[in-house]
Formats: sequence, structure tokens, C-alpha cells
Amino acid sequence: MSGKPKLHYVNGRGRMEPIRWLLATAGVEFEESFLEKKEDLTKLQKDGSLLFQQVPMVEIDGMKLVQTRAILNYIAMKYNLYGKDMKERALIDMYVEGMFDLNELLIMYELQPAEKKDEYFANMMDKAENRYFPVFEKVLKDHGKDFLVGNQLSRADVQLLEIILMVEEWKPDILPKFPLLQRFKARLSNIPTIKKFLQPGSQRKAPSNDDDVDKVIKIFFS
Repeated sequence: MSGKPKLHYVNGRGRMEPIRWLLATAGVEFEESFLEKKEDLTKLQKDGSLLFQQVPMVEIDGMKLVQTRAILNYIAMKYNLYGKDMKERALIDMYVEGMFDLNELLIMYELQPAEKKDEYFANMMDKAENRYFPVFEKVLKDHGKDFLVGNQLSRADVQLLEIILMVEEWKPDILPKFPLLQRFKARLSNIPTIKKFLQPGSQRKAPSNDDDVDKVIKIFFS
């Protein structure tokens, strides 16, 4: 073993992407083992690597961690991205749970039947623009700092930036209504480790195409 965390998932965003973001932000190099076919998932299930028979799974510090939130919590604690006390962690958890709700909408869009995609997309964008983004604009305004919680970078900031960039891929003109989120995006994108992760050739994954979606369906749903 190289000592680097090893990530087991498909070669796409999904529920692993926030984990990639957090490791990259912490400056941690990681390896990836991609599921290319159903048999790759079955092998992990049969050899006991997946506690609940599903990925993401991350090998780190001698453990095989599953469940996205548990993995993110561990990485955040390990690399000082989880606030300075219990109150800050409670706020981080609260904000992140809202982000997970929105992120799940974004992830599931590609898996919608063709005849339902337009309706789903409209609902997804409506919730991003009128439910979630206004909340985080207000949080930044009320807090009056560069970050969502306390005065240092946390996992909540990292996940919010990831979601902002994803939503912008679908609706590039969404941010002018949210000037504090615009400035937040600019600040966070210039943090050296994040700036590096945003460059071409990094382990950040591109938006899914039809071939990617077909592969996911065959691996997880066939």
C-alpha cells in the first residue's frame, strides 16, 4: 500500500465527488479504483469490503469506510475542516445536510426517464434558485465572514462551492442574483489546493454523458 487513500467508485461524480473535493482541498493525494462493470461491484460485495453492499468506499488509515457522510466526517475531522467546537460542527452539519438534499437532486437528474427530464430539471433549478441558494446567501450575510461557519475553511464551504459550480453548468446566469455567493465562489476558487483541483487534468470529474449514465445503470441497477 502506498499510504494514499484509495477510492472505490465509478469514474464519475455521483456520491464520491464531494469526497474527492474534500481530500483535494486538504492537499491529500489519493488513488482511485473504478468500477467498470457489474462484476467489479459484485467482487467488492463478495469479499466483504462493503459493509452495506454499496459504494462509495474509501480505504483510509487501515479502514474500509462506507456511507458518504461518515467518510466526509472522518476526512473533515482528520484535516481540520470541521469547525473548532460542537456549536460550529452543528452548524456545519445543518448546512451540509441542506447541500446533500440539493446535491441528490442534481445527481438524480441524469437518471430520469427522457419524458420526465424537462419537468425534473425545472423543479431542480427552481429549488436551487429559490430555496437553497437564498439560504446560503443569507448565511453569508448574517455571519459577515469569508466562510459559512466561524472564520476558517470547513467542509461546508467546500461542498457549497462544488454545488455552485455544478448548478452553473446547467444555468450559467444563476449567480448574479446572489452577490455574496459570487464573491464566495471567487474566494474559494483561489485557495491553492482548490485552484489546483479546478485545473484540467485533476481528479475532478466532468459532467456525465449518455455513455456514463448507461454504465452506471448497468453496474448499479441491472
